[in-house]
Amino acid sequence: MLNSYFKKNEALSAPIQLDLNTTLLQLAYNEAGLIPVITQDATNKRILMFAWMNKQAIELTIASKKMTYWSRSRNKLWIKGETSGHVQTLKSMAFDCDGDAILCEVDQTGSACHTGREHCFYLDIDLDKKQVNVPPSPL
Repeated sequence: MLNSYFKKNEALSAPIQLDLNTTLLQLAYNEAGLIPVITQDATNKRILMFAWMNKQAIELTIASKKMTYWSRSRNKLWIKGETSGHVQTLKSMAFDCDGDAILCEVDQTGSACHTGREHCFYLDIDLDKKQVNVPPSPL
């Protein structure tokens, strides 16, 4: 069901400004309090990775301009690049039309993927051969 907070803005004839804190509370977090985030290179528009944020991660990302995610495997906040040095600096953030996904554009330093690859979407499907092509690891 589409959240009425977002629905009411679909057919506006003039731009408006919404309070950020109110909007963050209206996002469609899942039962674990998380929302999916797609991270894209601000320059070449390549999708770098998919991750999760909670409200605190969103607020920290906005305040610091350093991408902060919720690590489900570590069960804690995770600032991208805090150990690897492969940081993501936030350039823009947008919510989708029904408030259930976030798109962040970043300046990426180093690789985005923990495998050392430029991005996380390196498992290419050959649609004709019905196989997945895996390039060698750069590590």
